[in-house]
Amino acid sequence: MSPSTSGVGDQLSGKPIAQAPFGERAISLEPGLDEKDMVLNFGPQHPACHGTLRMVMTLDGERVRKLEPDIGFLHTGFEKLGESRTWNQFIVVTDRMNYLSAMSNNIGFACAVEELLGIEIPPRAQAIRVLMAEMSRISDHILGIGLQGMDLGAFTAMLWAFIEREKVYDVFELTSGGRLTTSYTRVGGLAFDLPEEVPHRCRRFLDRIDTLLEDVEGMLSHNRIFTERTQGVGVFTKEQVLTYGWTGPIARASGLQRDVRRDSPYLGYETYDFEVPTHEEGDVYARYKQRLAEVRESCKIVQQVLDRMPAGEINALGKVTLPDRDEVYTQMESLIQHFMLEMPGHGQQVPVGEVYHATESPNGELGWYLVSDGTAVPYKVHVRSPSLYNYASMGELCQGHLIGDTVAVMSSLNIIAGELDR
Repeated sequence: MSPSTSGVGDQLSGKPIAQAPFGERAISLEPGLDEKDMVLNFGPQHPACHGTLRMVMTLDGERVRKLEPDIGFLHTGFEKLGESRTWNQFIVVTDRMNYLSAMSNNIGFACAVEELLGIEIPPRAQAIRVLMAEMSRISDHILGIGLQGMDLGAFTAMLWAFIEREKVYDVFELTSGGRLTTSYTRVGGLAFDLPEEVPHRCRRFLDRIDTLLEDVEGMLSHNRIFTERTQGVGVFTKEQVLTYGWTGPIARASGLQRDVRRDSPYLGYETYDFEVPTHEEGDVYARYKQRLAEVRESCKIVQQVLDRMPAGEINALGKVTLPDRDEVYTQMESLIQHFMLEMPGHGQQVPVGEVYHATESPNGELGWYLVSDGTAVPYKVHVRSPSLYNYASMGELCQGHLIGDTVAVMSSLNIIAGELDR
């Protein structure tokens, strides 16, 4: 009789194991696995995840046979919070979603509420929003490019990007008082007018950005290590892009000619001259090149905004926007308006209805589905966050690649956990 191969672990688990002669390995495998497979947790605390993201990998040696993205580690209930906050109060929550481009979140939500109200903000407010949105896009893209380099060993490129991103944050701080989380927009307009120094700072930033892009391209675009780890890795065709619902720069890097700013214009984007660049390769390297191209187009838009910034009001007329703070302190009518908009049980009179409004955020189509029951708080808030669609494709993107390639693929998607787990 062969000696028993049962062990303590088997007694604890209660699972039957395969019996083997003395000296041979006894194994118990999950369905679908063979002896050379290994299941590995990548994250949620791995530094390459840039947040609390988890991927469960089934490996054949170093090769990824299967990858399952797992979400929910940073779930904050942002959408549910919207049901207990007024329309303006929820703007503070939008900052915490894609915190690398908080301005874009603020603007997208405010535009959706304004469509529900049926109001149009003044030309100056539109131009300032476009300026802030494009500066935010530049900040997000150059940091994304720098992080792509850092994840593959080129730490210097990330430091260069960080230096220039801080210049954008200087503009945000001067305008809104905040750097990372700005809460700058208001339903019907803006919290503050544009300070006089902002146009000068933006022009100085534009003068430096070309040098940054040339330096980054000189370091990465022809670097043998970077190109061999990015070209042909994580390829997605245009058909796969449509299947997974990709939008934004990663979709355009696979040849999809779609940009909400051009195809469904808002805030007067149809009056600006800019191109929608695309690449056909659809790999990690193409996504890197795509963001470089889009930074240059955003710089063109910023220049046009600065050249023709209109004068005038920054808030829509009527009883839907908060009055200027100085007027609240000095004029009775403004004090009453502020009181009626902020007092519990009153607030903005948003008509009963629903709306879906999309803007082109740095990561893709940021869509807001809002339902109003006529009260001062939303009945329902739902956001179409680009990161959710992008992260869902990780399994197909990484299948057949090496473990190290998953780092390059993840970095090229620019997944933000706050937006993913809203």
